[in-house]
Amino acid sequence: MLTLDLTNKPVEQSDFVNEMFVRHGGVHIQTHVPAEEINHFVARLSAGKRKSMFDVMQQLEKAGYITVLNDHLLADGNGVIGGGEEAEQERGGV
Repeated sequence: MLTLDLTNKPVEQSDFVNEMFVRHGGVHIQTHVPAEEINHFVARLSAGKRKSMFDVMQQLEKAGYITVLNDHLLADGNGVIGGGEEAEQERGGV
């Protein structure tokens, strides 16, 4: 399957799929290319498009590098899925 990145250069996608959570924001995503390709793509974005994580994620999804999974599954800043204060209280913590 081929998709186009923002420079209209074809990007070949393989069967590479990796699910993860974005470090800042905790959003659940699937990546379709290795991290090195994502990093290279982000480095080529204009400063304006790198201003916020939301904008970067939109550009990556539009280019076919990631899929944002709108499954309401989030991770906290420590990488704990469903983490945060509410999860801590549910587990009997402070």
